[in-house]
Amino acid sequence: MKEYYDVIIVGTGAAGLYCALNLPERKRILLITKQEADQSDSFLAQGGICMLRGEDDYQNYFEDTMRAGHYENNARAVDLMIRSSNSIIRDLVERKVDFTRDETGNLMFTREAAHSQPRILFHEDITGKQITQTLLNEAKTKENIEICEYMTMVDLIEKDNVCGGIIIMDTENNVYPVYAEHVVLACGGGLYQNSTNFPHISGDALGIALKHQIQLEHMDYIQIHPTTLYSQKPGRRFLVSESVRGEGALLLDKNGQRFTDELQPRDKVSQAIFAQMEKEGSDCVWEDMRPLGKDVILSHFPNIYQQCLEEGYDPCKEPVPVVPAQHYFMGGIKVDLGSRTSMKRLYACGETSCNGVHGRNRLASNSLLESLVFA
Repeated sequence: MKEYYDVIIVGTGAAGLYCALNLPERKRILLITKQEADQSDSFLAQGGICMLRGEDDYQNYFEDTMRAGHYENNARAVDLMIRSSNSIIRDLVERKVDFTRDETGNLMFTREAAHSQPRILFHEDITGKQITQTLLNEAKTKENIEICEYMTMVDLIEKDNVCGGIIIMDTENNVYPVYAEHVVLACGGGLYQNSTNFPHISGDALGIALKHQIQLEHMDYIQIHPTTLYSQKPGRRFLVSESVRGEGALLLDKNGQRFTDELQPRDKVSQAIFAQMEKEGSDCVWEDMRPLGKDVILSHFPNIYQQCLEEGYDPCKEPVPVVPAQHYFMGGIKVDLGSRTSMKRLYACGETSCNGVHGRNRLASNSLLESLVFA
């Protein structure tokens, strides 16, 4: 590791990697991460990435995003994200991201809750891993990009509200400065007890931003994912993708009866599940994937199927227990449409940032797209 770089990027998720790959190759770039480079929440994203399905879909896609966000979204940011989606997807395909296709080679689309039509590209049920691993593999081939694992940002270097680098700490608690002309924060959201996130992704950038009086926004806008696999084991909760309900899975009470509309926005479904659990005094509800059929479960959701088996449930034969858990952070470090923060030469993108795209509640599969567009 050197003492000076043109750009330091904190985080090796989809946002950080895509930012690095889109910077000029003459720039010397340092990417740091607290664990291994593939231990970012982007790798955990199951459902997919949204794409505008032609001009006829624009108004519907815009309205779906605004309605899910309770109309608190920044309409200009939403427009920019949607309008950019086709060029982002084309770029990912050129980078050899392997989206699922039909027998004739056309891209296949799935639907998730609160979407008015199928507009989500996917790779089995590990879309985030497919995209982010492709970007990571490419970043590792670039001579101008250095990836440094097991390094933690502990502070910013700044004077008169101008960022000049970061203070980092290694695994032996040695602390030293690294200087840069620009710094990009792309290090994820916060952490709750019941969470779908990796435990080392703990909101570091938010705490450091508070210390330096960098503008934050909507810090209380936390998204609860309605369906994570119920377990009494400690640690991260396994997410059962929204796509499963989008393809036809049902939510059942302890008596095997439906109790809500499965295709409402996430916050509405979560509220319905919490209410049902309180009503019947249970620790979970049940998700029935059998309406999808065995072929769809095994081909579209092989990872979810395997995780359910490991917990002792066969989703082809029986409902599986699910419970809401903290999943995504809509608030964060306030940025403009160019991902600039209130501190000069400091940028933020991905879940760390808040550009207003998601409003109060994120529409399913907008997170990967938003991360890439604003990176």
